[in-house]
Amino acid sequence: MLQIFLRFLTLGLMSFGGPAAHIGYFRQTFVNELGWLDDKHYASFVALSQFMPGPGSSQVGFAIGYHRGGLLGAIAAFAGFTLPSFILMYLLAVTTAAWLGNEYMQGIVHGLKLLAVVVVADAVIAMFKQFCQRQPSRLLMLGSAAAILILPFLWTQIALLILAAILGGLFLSATESEPNQPEPIRLNYLSLGLFVVLFVASFFSLHLGVEAGLFGEFFRVGSLVFGGGHVVLPLLETAVGDTMSGDRFLTGYAFAQAVPGPMFTFATFLGAEMMLDNPFIGAAIATVAIFLPGFLLMLVGLRSWHAIAARPKMAGMLAGVNACVVGLLAGALYQPVFTQGVLSAVDMAVVLLGFGALKLFKPQMLLLVLGFSVCGIGLIFMA
Repeated sequence: MLQIFLRFLTLGLMSFGGPAAHIGYFRQTFVNELGWLDDKHYASFVALSQFMPGPGSSQVGFAIGYHRGGLLGAIAAFAGFTLPSFILMYLLAVTTAAWLGNEYMQGIVHGLKLLAVVVVADAVIAMFKQFCQRQPSRLLMLGSAAAILILPFLWTQIALLILAAILGGLFLSATESEPNQPEPIRLNYLSLGLFVVLFVASFFSLHLGVEAGLFGEFFRVGSLVFGGGHVVLPLLETAVGDTMSGDRFLTGYAFAQAVPGPMFTFATFLGAEMMLDNPFIGAAIATVAIFLPGFLLMLVGLRSWHAIAARPKMAGMLAGVNACVVGLLAGALYQPVFTQGVLSAVDMAVVLLGFGALKLFKPQMLLLVLGFSVCGIGLIFMA
């Protein structure tokens, strides 16, 4: 277990670049260098992580840990990979509020908000190309984006995801028929039952105290996020509601771009902010709650992902949900990311130049963070 923990801790310290980069790091380390599993097994874990809601790259790491050391190995992998970003996001949450009155710190934060516009716009375009290749997918994406902009509520998002799954099953299924004797599906019903109980309870958790309410909010978000990474943004923005300012929310999101490891540790920052009287407890609850649904569902399907994916109706439902997710992220690109980040024509110019630099030169995320921070300070003197 210690070996698993240390390997993933090392990756958690150096894994900049988001979920796609993390999956590349995992393959290089555990397939090519250590030989803990072969390419076929690794590809199956990546496919399953795309099928299930939750943090995609962290789910792949969880599956590798499970393959290597059972449930304890999976927990060790999660703890090692997440710990560095958890610590960094917690420290940023409890220290930066005191600095925000400083003029230069305000400039840095503003620059990071502009970076958030660039990063989310790039994610929307990339996901549109990947998940919206067919006409029904594009219509689902556009309808979801319009609906969430007009009705920016949690129930809207849940309803859109359910509707997208139904429409995907009807219009996006593969043309071939179901096999006559499909491979039987063997599920982990204990994990499935625990997930269902916690998901239902999350809608009533606000009545059970502050800690339970916080757990319920973030568990529900983790249960509804398909694709991981930036997709968590619109659901979290709805979940925090009026408990913090839009400025502070986007500051945390910008910080999440700058630290290594999973972007879901954005929840660490938000949890600390939402429990100012005991920020560490808030950060820990939010972090565990947002990761837990994805891990429970990975345990449900680890043994049967081939049988699940082989059914055309299931594949169509997943395609519909993915298209809806792109629409939700496109809505979040406008509100709150663009509306609270871009405040002038100069800001828009910085965003356009930054987006061009990202696409043309593909710099490391750390360089983008430094560059936009400097731009933010420079904008102070141009005001």
